[in-house]
Amino acid sequence: MAIPWWRRESHSLIWGYAMLEDFKERVWQANRNLVSRGLVFSTWGNASGIDRGASLIVKPSGIDYALMRPDDMVVVDLNGDVVEGTLRPSSDTPAHLELYRAFPGVGGIVHTHSHYATVWAQACRPIPCLGTTHADYCCGDVPVAGPLSEGEVADDYEANTGKVIVRRFEALDPRAFPGVLVAQHGPFAWGETVEDAVESAAVLEEIARLAFHTFILAPGQPVIPDFLLAKHYLRKHGPDAYYGQE
Repeated sequence: MAIPWWRRESHSLIWGYAMLEDFKERVWQANRNLVSRGLVFSTWGNASGIDRGASLIVKPSGIDYALMRPDDMVVVDLNGDVVEGTLRPSSDTPAHLELYRAFPGVGGIVHTHSHYATVWAQACRPIPCLGTTHADYCCGDVPVAGPLSEGEVADDYEANTGKVIVRRFEALDPRAFPGVLVAQHGPFAWGETVEDAVESAAVLEEIARLAFHTFILAPGQPVIPDFLLAKHYLRKHGPDAYYGQE
């Protein structure tokens, strides 16, 4: 059995244990919120969070959400080694690890197979920015990553899923595009915290739904002009943002 991380650190054992238990509770609640918000069917999806100070990731174990408890959360390091917990982390853990290593500003990641976002992913189509609702959260079309090659599927499939996302973001800022569609698979979303990642996943699903129905009503609808996209994105996320409260 792995040695718990707080026993291997020099700082206070009591503080370390308390902080870890609190973090596991937050990640557990984030996973419950995915279900309550209709983003997860059966066990098709999960949320993880990272403590950047300790370089530790808390991940669910892939068991039934109705039975999942905070103690079922598994703690792994950035190499994927289990350092606390008796269960195995869910199978997509290597993909999450790739994103945490590549995106230092990300504190939480969500992967789901939510209905409308997965429809766009299966069609291998980016979600175009058709209106200001989309522009409030994402600085342009939601990108598509992949698809994976036969070799990438055969060898380290889950890690390669993360790697194709990282490659897609070589010229993109993950803060400006807090989600992606993996071709023929489904959506990933992220944020500064695990709670933010859940919110990003919910927003991604809703803008996917809005775009889907917009094209039913107006199949040739163009994207919004750049000046309107920039106005709505920057008023919430730019250096002089003024939308909402500080």
